Amino acid sequence: MSKKFPLFSTAATASTLILAIVTPPTASAQTAGNTLPSPVAIAPTIPESVDTAWPGGTITLDVDGADVERGVWHVTETVPLAGATDEIILLLPKWLPGHHEPSDNLAQISDVRFSVAGQPVAWVRDRINPFAFHVKLPAGATAVTAQFVNASPLQGSEGQILKTHEMLNAEWPALSLYPAGHYTRRIAIRPSLKLPAGWSFASALDGATRQGDTVTWATTDYDTLIDSPVFAGINYKRLDLGQGIALDAFADKPENLNFAPEAAPAYRALAEEAVLNFGARHFDHYDLLLGLTDRLGSVGLEHHRSSENTVLPKALVDWAALDWDRNVLAHELTHSWDGKFRRGADLWTPDYHTPMQDDLLWVYEGQTQFWGLVLAARSGVQSKDMVLAAIARYAGGFTDQAGRGWRSVADTTNDPVIDARRPKAFASLNRGEDYYTEGALVWLEADQIIRAGTHGQKSLVDFARAFFGLRDGDWGELTYTRADVVATLNNVYPYDWEAFLDTRIDGVGQPAPLAGIALGGYKLVWKDTPNPYDKGVMAQYHTLDLAHALGVTLDKDGKVTGALWGSPAFNAGIVTGAKIVSANGTAWSEDAMKAAITAAKAPAVPLTLVVQRGDRVETIVVPYHDGLRWPWLEKAGKGPAGLDALLAPLRKGA
Repeated sequence: MSKKFPLFSTAATASTLILAIVTPPTASAQTAGNTLPSPVAIAPTIPESVDTAWPGGTITLDVDGADVERGVWHVTETVPLAGATDEIILLLPKWLPGHHEPSDNLAQISDVRFSVAGQPVAWVRDRINPFAFHVKLPAGATAVTAQFVNASPLQGSEGQILKTHEMLNAEWPALSLYPAGHYTRRIAIRPSLKLPAGWSFASALDGATRQGDTVTWATTDYDTLIDSPVFAGINYKRLDLGQGIALDAFADKPENLNFAPEAAPAYRALAEEAVLNFGARHFDHYDLLLGLTDRLGSVGLEHHRSSENTVLPKALVDWAALDWDRNVLAHELTHSWDGKFRRGADLWTPDYHTPMQDDLLWVYEGQTQFWGLVLAARSGVQSKDMVLAAIARYAGGFTDQAGRGWRSVADTTNDPVIDARRPKAFASLNRGEDYYTEGALVWLEADQIIRAGTHGQKSLVDFARAFFGLRDGDWGELTYTRADVVATLNNVYPYDWEAFLDTRIDGVGQPAPLAGIALGGYKLVWKDTPNPYDKGVMAQYHTLDLAHALGVTLDKDGKVTGALWGSPAFNAGIVTGAKIVSANGTAWSEDAMKAAITAAKAPAVPLTLVVQRGDRVETIVVPYHDGLRWPWLEKAGKGPAGLDALLAPLRKGA
């Protein structure tokens, strides 16, 4: 029988008993007599890359992209071998320039088979890096052939759609393998692509020849191949923009190639303004690959001699109405200088399995975002008013962002790896990839500091020419460090740039980044009507952005798609997924919601909302009386200002 103890006997006994119950056993008592594992050593399984040529010779890559019904790609790749070996390691690219995160292409690769002289050979996936395939080779093998299917997404919920009935976007990283152990720039490859019947194509790849519907390009290196996607489609129009730059447009419908009269002059001006701004060209030719589509997956991705871009189908037809949607081409063209020619030293890698480090993305993307806005305004690709509205949207978003209290701009450069652009429950607390937009505002301030300090004689244009514009005609990669950025800024205009960046980029708890706007002669103001950018976005996507008023964004049915941390709506318990059923007694509509918020500006009028969340419906009174609010930029004084000078064209006679 068990021995029983009284619950309490004396105070000492009770105390002792309780202590014995709640004190955990020592570590030695916990582990004594238990079996404990030791870690398995992780030995390198993939050889380090060396800067020598792949000894086997030129790889042949044949991709069949003609199947638009199922959206699949069939790949056949033959890798020649040199010398006796019993294994080859072939890798699918994992870390890709411009992605800032590991690729998700691996999930699309299936039906993988390898053969030698027509006979199947065994393979295993690497236990540490699943992007690597270890292929067993028989004695005397002179080449190995890889065959696989890329089953790319058919709908947006599956990922980026790369093929429709009207156009395709062939991205070589998802359609090829490369042998381990060598710098990828030292691997020679000759690619071909079979297109749907009668389709036109465009790419920065050189030496294209076409036989029927199969296009073959001249032998190139694997780096250049990966950096040179192909757009193709049934509806195609090409514009020569000068400066060695072309616009290659593919459309869902042929009528969307009937560009507005403003389009061609604006894009020619964009090419000229870009070259004037940077003072050099780092390409022998450049293709702005453009999809005018709402069917192909949305993309804006930089390459050295081209870029992948999509805009709304009528973006170049309805010129005024879709002014807000055209910045992507100016941004991606800028990347030829910022991000491709000049690249952070720890972001450049010799192959595609070495992890990339993103800590300088506030230069790579932040300054590109800045120049994308500037070049769009200077060229007329976007109106000056639209660019000012975009800047207002950025600045306004940082005035009530809770995440600024704990997270720096520098830390947001980790976001591509942390969340891979997945939606966040409370983005304003977590922050996102703010190195883009806050980075742009930091560079705006830097420009205005230089202009003010030199009485308008210098600007960030001088930095761009000194940092990005050297070595005209060189389209290699020139790496840099943060110290190089600071040194170049000091050469343009002596200032404590290190402290400036420490505060603006590395600091937390900083005020909203409005200093550049103020130095530029403008101010952030709030109005009860949306600025042109917000108006365009809301009209296109049928949303109501009340982030700076109630603190929520709503879809056309009144469903909350975003809630601002600490806002009146948030504090009242209205969060993502809730649905506004009625506002001040009137059934949900955009007009009813705006009318209720406006009426509640009178302190005596409550803002009363009926809100449904799941199967629960409740009436919520929100204590909010500041009315409708959207951010705008307004001139702070009269006459020309620094921001006006920044957005003014460089080209003569403009």
